[in-house]
Amino acid sequence: MPRFYCPMPLAIGAVVSLPDEVAHHVFVLRQNVGDSISLFNGEGGSFVATLTQVGKKQVEAEVKLFLPGETELPYALTLAQALPEASKMDWIIEKSIELGASTIQPLSAQRCVVRLSAERAEKKQAHWQGIIVSAAEQCGRNRLAHLAPLMDVNKWLSQQDMHKRIILTPRADQSLADWSRHHPAQAVTLMVGPEGGFSEPEEDLAVKQGVLALSMGPRILRTETAGLAAIAVLNAAWGGM
Repeated sequence: MPRFYCPMPLAIGAVVSLPDEVAHHVFVLRQNVGDSISLFNGEGGSFVATLTQVGKKQVEAEVKLFLPGETELPYALTLAQALPEASKMDWIIEKSIELGASTIQPLSAQRCVVRLSAERAEKKQAHWQGIIVSAAEQCGRNRLAHLAPLMDVNKWLSQQDMHKRIILTPRADQSLADWSRHHPAQAVTLMVGPEGGFSEPEEDLAVKQGVLALSMGPRILRTETAGLAAIAVLNAAWGGM
């Protein structure tokens, strides 16, 4: 059953006109009147709807059934990712959503090759939000992850955070896998550096701000691998796989 994010009130019995982007997707998929589709609005659960009108410019559906199931992790997980090169951030966001991340926090760090102006950052935010929506549609999540605005890592570290913050670094003595085996499931934020990692001053500042330094084991992982592997480690230790 095709599945779409539909950011509007949904209720059993309602006939809704689908947003233009969703309507176009339905038309491209050659869905017909009478076909069933799945809709979710990000507020929890999903709805089964039947198409009542399919046109090039307008698609309508009648909501038939509410399904309350959720696929969220049993703990809040934020990925604070320093900007990598090229399109790696797209991949990281997509896969972290599939693995259950509830917040994405893009960071600008000393060793970041990519530098975004305010205008480019705004365009990137819109692009990344689209990736979050597409990933949620694909993987069966009924709630959208929060995308925080791009921040300088030093400024972000100075903020108070109720979550346990963890910086992944090969300089750490303890691994994330070992730490997670000895601690209960809890809200966490994983910090991942860009190519080359966070600089020593950035890591030192993080530790001074109470961030826990942990490693991913004896091998050095690429920036596009480290965060995803870390989320998988926590899923395996705390549930969510």
